[in-house]
Amino acid sequence: MNPEKRRLLLTLPAAILCCSLLGGVFGSRVVVASAASEGEVADSIKRFTDVLAVVERNYADQIDSERAIFSGAIPNLLHTLDPHSQFFDPDSFRQLRDEQKGQYAGVGMQIATRNGNTIVVAPFPKTPAYKAGLRPGDVIAEVDGEAMDGVNLGEVANRLRGPAGTQVKIVVVRRGVDDMLNFEVTRAAIPYPSISSSFFIKPGIGFIRIDRFNETTGKELDKALADFRKEGLKGLVLDLRKNRGGLLSEGVYVSDKFLERGKTIVSHYGRSSPERKYKAKRGNGGEVFPMVVMVDCDSASASEIVAGALQDHDRALIVGTPTFGKGLVQTVYPMGKTAGLALTTARYYTPSGRLIQRSYDDVSLWKYYSDPCSDKYEPRTDEVKLTDQGRRVYGGGGITPDVRIAETKLNEFQVTLWRSYSLQTFAQEYTLQHPKLEPNWEPTDAVLEEFRQFLYREKVEFSEADFSENADYIKRTLKREVYVSAYDLHEGEYVKHTLDPDVQKALDLLPEAKELLESSGRLIARQ
Repeated sequence: MNPEKRRLLLTLPAAILCCSLLGGVFGSRVVVASAASEGEVADSIKRFTDVLAVVERNYADQIDSERAIFSGAIPNLLHTLDPHSQFFDPDSFRQLRDEQKGQYAGVGMQIATRNGNTIVVAPFPKTPAYKAGLRPGDVIAEVDGEAMDGVNLGEVANRLRGPAGTQVKIVVVRRGVDDMLNFEVTRAAIPYPSISSSFFIKPGIGFIRIDRFNETTGKELDKALADFRKEGLKGLVLDLRKNRGGLLSEGVYVSDKFLERGKTIVSHYGRSSPERKYKAKRGNGGEVFPMVVMVDCDSASASEIVAGALQDHDRALIVGTPTFGKGLVQTVYPMGKTAGLALTTARYYTPSGRLIQRSYDDVSLWKYYSDPCSDKYEPRTDEVKLTDQGRRVYGGGGITPDVRIAETKLNEFQVTLWRSYSLQTFAQEYTLQHPKLEPNWEPTDAVLEEFRQFLYREKVEFSEADFSENADYIKRTLKREVYVSAYDLHEGEYVKHTLDPDVQKALDLLPEAKELLESSGRLIARQ
């Protein structure tokens, strides 16, 4: 992933404390802490305004002072502090609030840029876009009568969003259909769930994937676990891969569900923030089952709070690759009605006292955001702490998993398939030609041959060795894309996770997770 994109994704849902709840505490303390240097601050502000005045009077062209301050001076100031403090302009601030609230008003579909066009990746199930008949692969040609050629993705998204109950006219080009298709869609409140998948992956073994931690995560988790209990829950795989964080309170809530009441989950403190400890208030009610938590280099912030708490208390086996290492807490201060400042006010620590934050001293932003996912990255191991059972764990560089599973990376041929959008485009054509798939459809050898001929027609370069060596990968990925196109995104995600080799490895480790629980039980009995 591009480091700048990773930075945006990590910063938007950073481990956030709602300023409306803590503003009085943080606000008053900020004033006291800065009082001693009030004169220095006043001098600095005067120098800045003097520079700005000279620029406004003498620069060769007319300048936008507001843009220079809010897009230049303030962001650059925050970048000198740490990688996660950030100023949000109105569009970014709205996106941040939508992430937190877990819903927005619009038509309900994922869109992306492909070959210079804006395309529909997938409509969300049961949303206006889904009900209207928009399909994966549709090229958005017009919105409300205005051509979308050359319009950037963010602007197209803004055109599609709007108050619930209002209508938007969308014209699309669909591959295999001669005429443009017209849709009139009534916008609605679109849920933005944090749990994208929840199902029994094996008899008695639940699988839950949490994509982000927003205001609805706790309720979604409660429902998922309640549904599992109806059929008998004997074990759980919790997937936090690619989860870049979110609300601190929801990370605490998720941890609370699996720990004994009274157990410490996380603590944080900073220069103007007294230490605060979060403990399990309700606890697991005595419900204990083997648990594996999957993490990777993009698991950050609130994800690391959950993984760290469950690891320190020997409640779950953590598997995957070392996590990102984001242990800074941001408080969001509203700047007027439409902008906001996310300022780092504290560092958080796991129950054993581990600081998860990686060092960012004398490191460029590019290197900071790209390092965790590089082949050469190794977290520090000089900060050693102990779990409840006395197992060694390490701080100062993310969560080091108990069992390392090397992240499956795409080979050159697989990258070619994704860059050419061949898998998605073939799936869209196939489902148009086969509008009614047979139950439990599987990509047969005949379908594989159809795909081979499709690649020839599309002039995608590959060798016969490439194709035969990647046959299994092609089959499971095609199955996912066909199910997305024929049914919906949820069906596609179900297929994706059930066929994921890394998920299968996590399932194989459940006996080891059970041994960890039993060892913990024996330790408690001895005490």
